[in-house]
Amino acid sequence: MFDLLGGEGALMDITSPTFKANARVALADGQLQKALGNVRAGFIDKRRKAVDALPEFELLRDRARDIKNHVLEHLDLYLETYEAKVLASGGVVHWAETAEHARDIILDICRKANARTVTKGKSMITEEIGLNDFLEKNDIRPVETDLGEYIIQLRGEHPSHIIAPAVHLNKEQVEADFRRVHAHLPDHRDLSEPEALLGEARRVLRSQYFEADVGITGANFLVAETGTSIIVTNEGNGDLTQVLPRVHVVVASIEKIVPTLEDVSQILRVLARSATGQEMSVYTTLSTGPRRKGDVDGPEQYHVVLLDNGRSSMLGTEFQEMLRCIRCGACMNHCPVYHAVGGHAYGWVYPGPMGAVLTPSLIGVDKGGHLPNASTFCGRCESVCPMKIPLPKMMRHWREREFERGLNPATQRFGLGLWAFFARRPRLYRLAAALGIPVLSLMGGSKRRFSWLPFAGGWTRHREMPAPESRTFMQQWRDRDAVARQAAR
Repeated sequence: MFDLLGGEGALMDITSPTFKANARVALADGQLQKALGNVRAGFIDKRRKAVDALPEFELLRDRARDIKNHVLEHLDLYLETYEAKVLASGGVVHWAETAEHARDIILDICRKANARTVTKGKSMITEEIGLNDFLEKNDIRPVETDLGEYIIQLRGEHPSHIIAPAVHLNKEQVEADFRRVHAHLPDHRDLSEPEALLGEARRVLRSQYFEADVGITGANFLVAETGTSIIVTNEGNGDLTQVLPRVHVVVASIEKIVPTLEDVSQILRVLARSATGQEMSVYTTLSTGPRRKGDVDGPEQYHVVLLDNGRSSMLGTEFQEMLRCIRCGACMNHCPVYHAVGGHAYGWVYPGPMGAVLTPSLIGVDKGGHLPNASTFCGRCESVCPMKIPLPKMMRHWREREFERGLNPATQRFGLGLWAFFARRPRLYRLAAALGIPVLSLMGGSKRRFSWLPFAGGWTRHREMPAPESRTFMQQWRDRDAVARQAAR
C-alpha cells in the first residue's frame, strides 16, 4: 500500500510569532502570488453576483446574527438539550475541554473499533487539534477525502484557506504530487487536465471508503431540537465518510449549536452565498444517531466529540461575537492582506481576519499578537461577513491587550507613547505639526517623496512615502476661509 502522506507527518507548528518573516517569504513567491490572484475570480465576483440576486440578503444576515447571539446567551441550555437528543437517538456525546482530551477520546473510539484506517471529511476543528499526526503516531492511518485536503495531505502541508485548502497550488504541482505518491499507477497516464487529476483521485480514494473502520467529520451545525449534526459539502465525500464505516465520529466545537432546523435553514441561505457564491451547497447532509432498524445504510455507532479548547473563556468578553463565525471564508476572500501573503503566513490553522481574532484567543496573544496587526482596517471583512462579526473592532481589542502587556517592540511602544504625549496636549500637537510639516516638505525634495524614513522601514521598504504639503490642513482651511469671508464683504 502506498503512503498517503508521502513522508513524515508532523503536528502543526505554530509559526504565528514569525508572521513578518512568513509574509516576506510569501511576497517573494511568484507562484503563490499568481495563485492568490485567482481568489477574486473564484470567490469575490461570485459572491457579489449571488448576493445581488437575493434582495433579502441583508435581512437574512440580521436574522442569522440574532440566532447565534441568542445561542451564545443560552449556550449551556442548548448544549444540554442537544446532548439529551443525541443520547435518545442512540448516539454518544463526549465532552472535551482541551485538544489533548479530544484526541484521546477519538483514539479510544478508534481502538475499541480496532480501526487501522480512518476516512475524514474536511474539518478545520481536526486541524486545530492536530488529529492526523496523532492518529499516525498511534498506527492509525487517516485518509482525507475532500480533494483539496487530500492534495495537501500528500504534500505534508496544512490548509491555506478554510473552504479551499489548496488554493495556493497550481495544476502542475498537483500533478507532480500525484505522480510521486501514486507510484502504483502507470507512469505514462495523462494528467495534464484537471478532469484527469480528479478522476485519479476518485479511483484512489474509492477503495479507502470501503477499507475505513471509522469515519470522522466535522459539523457546520449541531441542532439542539433534534440532536442532528449537519455537514455542507460540494463533493459528496462527507456522505461517504459518515455512511460507509461502522463508526461515525463527529468532532465539533461547542459554538456550532443552533436551536432548530428552521434556524439552520436561514443560516444556510447566507453561508453558501458568502463562501462560494452558490445559492446552496451541492450536499447538505443531516445525521441523527446510528443506523436504526430498517435503515438501508449508516454507521453502527455514532459519537459526537464536543470541544471547548478555550471557547468558553471567550463568553462574556469583547471577543464573544467571534463565536458567531460559521467558517465561510468570506473575510479572507476579501482581505487585501490575505491576498498578498496567503494563508500559511498566518502560522496556524485559521488565516485571514477571522484568524487574526480567533488565533490569539486560542493560543494566546503572546504567540498570535502579530496577526491583529496584519490588517489595513479597511473594513471589507466586516462588510461581507454573513454573521456581521465586527472583526476590525476585535483586532483593535487585541492590539490594546498586546500593548498593555508590553508585547509590542520597544520602538513601537516609544512611538505610540510619544504620539500620545502630544495628542493629550492639543496646543503642543498643533505647534509640533506646524513646525514639523514644513521641514518634512523640504526634505521631500523635488520628487516630493521619501524612499526611506526613520522608524518607518516597514512602510518604505515596499513603497515610497509622499511628502506632505508645506502647510497643515487646518492652516490651509483657515486661509481659504479668510479669503471667502473677504470676498463676501
